[in-house]
Amino acid sequence: MTDVPPDPCRDAPAFLRRLFDRAVEAADPMRSLAAHLPPRPAGRVVVVGAGKASARMAEAVLAAWGPCEGLVITRYGHARPCPGIEIVEAAHPVPDRAGVEATARMLDLLAGLGSGDFVLALISGGASALLCAPAAGMTLADKQAVNAALLASGAPIGAMNTVRKHLSRVKGGQLAGTAWPARMLCLMISDVPGDDPAFIGSGPTVGDGSTPADARAILDRWGIAVPTSALCALQGGSGVIAPGDPRLSQTENRIMAAPAQSLAAAADLARSWGCAVEILGDALEGEAREVAADHARLALDRQAARRPGDPPLVILSGGELTVTRQGDGIGGPNAEYALALALGLKGADRIHALACDTDGIDGAAEVAGAVIGPDTLARATPAAARSALATNGSHDLFGRIGAQVVTGPTLTNVNDFRAILIA
Repeated sequence: MTDVPPDPCRDAPAFLRRLFDRAVEAADPMRSLAAHLPPRPAGRVVVVGAGKASARMAEAVLAAWGPCEGLVITRYGHARPCPGIEIVEAAHPVPDRAGVEATARMLDLLAGLGSGDFVLALISGGASALLCAPAAGMTLADKQAVNAALLASGAPIGAMNTVRKHLSRVKGGQLAGTAWPARMLCLMISDVPGDDPAFIGSGPTVGDGSTPADARAILDRWGIAVPTSALCALQGGSGVIAPGDPRLSQTENRIMAAPAQSLAAAADLARSWGCAVEILGDALEGEAREVAADHARLALDRQAARRPGDPPLVILSGGELTVTRQGDGIGGPNAEYALALALGLKGADRIHALACDTDGIDGAAEVAGAVIGPDTLARATPAAARSALATNGSHDLFGRIGAQVVTGPTLTNVNDFRAILIA
């Protein structure tokens, strides 16, 4: 990538896309993993993993360590060549039979290890769906119904993952517990606000102090309807392993890439191109349309305070926004944020923005997000924009006006990236 920037006044979409690409590049496992990898241990080494970035992580491991054995589960379309390591593709965000069968084989593989063996676990966003081992009494269809209900609820990711842990035989430390007494190092790419390892991929290698009662309270608070089998499983307890359990004594968890690093990389690039930068934080949460309304007001305030000769201002933020599903349109939190932002800005001159998921998938669509500018409402019509927001149809609208950002699989995942340019 050349560092000669597009002119933010003449080609703001290209300028913003370059910032996004730099954020993704900073989290590419082929660039970031080796620094966190120890020398290859003596004896048997087994590599396991799950997540949208896990196959790319495994590829980086092989580049550093040479041939390894193991099993990694990634999303359809995200496989990488990893000789010796079986790469299984499965469904995300709602699990499927391929994920269930691969998870069962992974647990069997780990259960046969001893104290002289070493496990390298590779966990990234998406592991919550890809590692699927339903709790006793639950079927795959039950798990699919739970995941679909959680995704439509608008609940924050931490709450969703608490429920997922207590309805699973692999999350909440149980993957590490299965491998004990083997030594385990888990390398993680964080896609959760706050970078708590217990919530990355629902923490399969991390102890958790929550209880089934906590999971039931989340279902009640957010009005999430789940199958009777799930309620029975929560009544009967769960296998989640508490912090301090001896079965976790051989496990080390290490975050190798996080949203803050990607925002910092984009900020450094913008500054090197003569822009002023304001970072709102890497852990923003909340309803996408409400956060967008706040950011529209902020951008207009910043624009009103500008003076002749001021450099372009880039406002960056990360985190994970949510959408409470109200209609049957195709949308995701980044596209919904972009649409609500455009409505809030009302065509303000010289303000452009990009909102994308760093994994290239916004919601359930194969679209990273969208880019907006002063002409967005004129191209879409305000009435169509309001209708699309009301029905969660942001991807449909941006597709019609040619404002989608499509990257394909980026093979990493440090969650949302949002950039507002006041040029």
